[in-house]
Amino acid sequence: MEKKTFVRKEQIEEIVKKYPTPFHIYDERGIRENAKALKEAFSWNKGFKEYFAVKATPNPYLIDILREYGCGCDCSSYTELMLSEAMGVKGEDIMFSSNETPAEEYKYANELGAIINLDDITHIEFLEKTIGKLPEMISCRYNPGGVFKISTDIMDNPGDAKYGMTTEQMFEAFRILKEKGVKKFGIHSFLASNTVTNEYYPTLAKQLFELAVELKKKVGVEIAFINLSGGVGIPYRPEQEKNDIYAIGEGVRKAFEEVLVPEGMGEVAIYTELGRFMMAPYGHLVTQAIHEKHTHKEYIGCDACAVNLMRPAMYGAYHHITVLGKEGAPCDQVYDVVGSLCENNDKFAIDRSLPKIEVGDYLVIHDTGAHGYAMGYNYNGKLKSAELLLKEDGSVKLIRRAETPKDYFATFDQLDIFDKFKF
Repeated sequence: MEKKTFVRKEQIEEIVKKYPTPFHIYDERGIRENAKALKEAFSWNKGFKEYFAVKATPNPYLIDILREYGCGCDCSSYTELMLSEAMGVKGEDIMFSSNETPAEEYKYANELGAIINLDDITHIEFLEKTIGKLPEMISCRYNPGGVFKISTDIMDNPGDAKYGMTTEQMFEAFRILKEKGVKKFGIHSFLASNTVTNEYYPTLAKQLFELAVELKKKVGVEIAFINLSGGVGIPYRPEQEKNDIYAIGEGVRKAFEEVLVPEGMGEVAIYTELGRFMMAPYGHLVTQAIHEKHTHKEYIGCDACAVNLMRPAMYGAYHHITVLGKEGAPCDQVYDVVGSLCENNDKFAIDRSLPKIEVGDYLVIHDTGAHGYAMGYNYNGKLKSAELLLKEDGSVKLIRRAETPKDYFATFDQLDIFDKFKF
């Protein structure tokens, strides 16, 4: 699949007159089209709801776009709950899925009326001590252990994951919750990350549907929803084919009709908690080449670094790079594209074939719309960049300003040694 940018060189040259690089920029049109497609793909399920994974891109301007398509918020921390409340998202429009959760976070989630998704059976007692009477609806996170396969392909290894309850614990947890007055139940599971196959959700769904049937029969509980969580990925590499969300939705529908409907469970709602799929392809990190270095290898030094995009340094993750204005040029040069951190893993690309890059060229690093800005940090005193929105009419809106030194020093609020600086 050809990787194309949603911005042109001429656009960036105008944008940088007001907003210097590096910055993340998001494509409103792409976000809207994708959200609409997801909603259509699961329209067969009356209760379907996408709870956008706030952790992926915690920006209220972008989340508000998704809310126009009926999306709620999947939160995993106190501040993500705060962000949701500030946007007017409350009640069952919030799914609170966390692990090793502090008491004050459970308390806050309960006050907001969020659906609480318990990660461990011991959290039942912990939650009850924290909030008193349990809510009428609670979800539990399931981890079957072992490896998760589609046909003969191993997709991931849930047995090594810290999340979720065993099969036996799920049955026991539902029994305990039922005895404590919980009326409605949800099942949640995340068994593989960034899958580029239309079979992941249908395979997972069938497994969860069969579990739901057994829980209803053996424990006598009402299953209100099944949350397929995230895991539907994107093609970071050009040679990968993108997922077909309509085929995925149809695959889940077939499993639903096969397993749940014959058991009289045709009213069970399907939920998703997509982050990467919803946003990643519709974000670019735009950076400028500011140095070139010729030593044992050929290096291009950028004004962005791992502070702006951690995934390549942290995971060795691939992100495609386009040199704006040179899209049709031969990729006959081999570079390491690097940032300025005092870490040797601060590399956006290693031994990457690219067109000849000149100092001053603008580089677009693709697929940074999820887990890009959100994973930023301040090592080396680096400051996080601005976030911009390319609107459907072609205009650009600042949706998060760049950090300044004043932001960096703000938490030293009892020291006056920085007063001499004029921020």
